[in-house]
Amino acid sequence: MSIREEIEQREEQFLSPFASLSKNSKGRDSFEEPCDLRPVYQRDRDRILHCKSFRRLKHKTQVFLAPEGDHYRTRLTHTLEVSQISRTIARSLNLNEDLTEAIALGHDLGHTPFGHSGEQVLNEVCPGGFKHNVQSVRTVEFLEKRGNGLNLTKEVRDGILNHCTSGHPSTMEGKVVRIGDKIAYINHDIDDSIRAGIFTEDEIPSEFTDVLGHSIRERLNTLIHEVIRNSLGKPDIRMSEGMFEVMMGLRSWLFANVYRNSLPKAEEGKAMNLVRRLYEFFNEHPDQMPEEYLYFIRELGQTKERVVCDYIAGMSDQYSIEIFEGLFIPQSWKVL
Repeated sequence: MSIREEIEQREEQFLSPFASLSKNSKGRDSFEEPCDLRPVYQRDRDRILHCKSFRRLKHKTQVFLAPEGDHYRTRLTHTLEVSQISRTIARSLNLNEDLTEAIALGHDLGHTPFGHSGEQVLNEVCPGGFKHNVQSVRTVEFLEKRGNGLNLTKEVRDGILNHCTSGHPSTMEGKVVRIGDKIAYINHDIDDSIRAGIFTEDEIPSEFTDVLGHSIRERLNTLIHEVIRNSLGKPDIRMSEGMFEVMMGLRSWLFANVYRNSLPKAEEGKAMNLVRRLYEFFNEHPDQMPEEYLYFIRELGQTKERVVCDYIAGMSDQYSIEIFEGLFIPQSWKVL
């Protein structure tokens, strides 16, 4: 018996009856011989961790655009916090931790530069619209490895696609990540906002803090315990109705006081104009894109407009600014 088979046997013996067993996966689009060491979801986790799109998350905006300071979250640190919270919940509920982690690490791979501001622009200009969860699936199914994708299991792709509020994941592990994502960004965005001086802990309305706690640590502890307590031994991931309403109320308060606040959004207009100008330029001059994107158009039959969106969505904040400056900002002349 291989090590992988021993792990699969342990899953069958010890995981919850509601967990997704590796050996019962619906599989990949292209068949692969099983690994002798790793079950399928662990292989998926590893592929996501090593892909180019994952590395680029370190220079993509979470809330604060290109913040000066090492302690503000980026899309990468957000992803890692979602993974940690989701794994804690999954382990406590005896669910498949490998599947949970793979979904969490891959859920934002398709996010644009400049966060939801960049996403809004691409949604306006791209034929058929643009949603980062759909783009994350396109990233792992097609864009990585020169059109071959990562060949992930159906369960991982389902969890990535359905991680947003409106999503309906087909696995318990996907449901864990869906709620873990909210718990993560609500709390770390509060932490970053306090650091940025937008508000203080004492200014958060008591209707939220009296229920959830008066610090990031207390609120994380409250919400994670709430999910575990209400989901243990049940075929769903949920909170009590009252606690969920309080959490979503705090989320709404953040939208009003952070996500639409003039301080973190001070450069939003410039960023949105940058993304729009890049889209217009590369649609007029697609030959200026890197060769791998031209390959998608010329050899793999992808539309120019779709590939331009792919190229821009994959950019980090820094890279998009660098490209924009090279195209539109005059450079000082000098004799070489």
